[in-house]
Amino acid sequence: MWFTRLSIRNPVLATMMMMAFIVVGLFSYQRLPVDQFPDITFPVVVIQTDYPGAAPESVESDVTRKVEEIVNTIPGIEELYSNSYQGISVVVVRFDLSVEIGQAAQDVRDKIASIRPHFRDEVKEPRVLRYDPSDAPVFYLSVSNAPGAAAASAS
Repeated sequence: MWFTRLSIRNPVLATMMMMAFIVVGLFSYQRLPVDQFPDITFPVVVIQTDYPGAAPESVESDVTRKVEEIVNTIPGIEELYSNSYQGISVVVVRFDLSVEIGQAAQDVRDKIASIRPHFRDEVKEPRVLRYDPSDAPVFYLSVSNAPGAAAASAS
């Protein structure tokens, strides 16, 4: 209420204050750094190991469990989960935000290198990848031939 009474009694003061706010706002807006795609690093490391021709049960027992056990000793892990598919093992390690991801990825590589001789000969070299959302495609396009579409258009 007091600000309204002051503005009514002194219209020049109210106008000058509004102009000052506009000038400060425009000055601040010009100096505000904005990035459409900011550089964000997620503390996530993915270990992908190929085991051609192996069933998911074999992949889990021969590769996935060994990788989980050795990687679980690295400090700073927040979450560790894995999937075993036909011929491939995927282990995802999510670290705390305080962990430096470059050092964490190197620690994972060192641990994987120490258990590599314990894998069977058929197991390919594990790939240790850092998750980067900017590597993901912006647009997916899928083209398929629906069986019903050809019959419908032919009539």
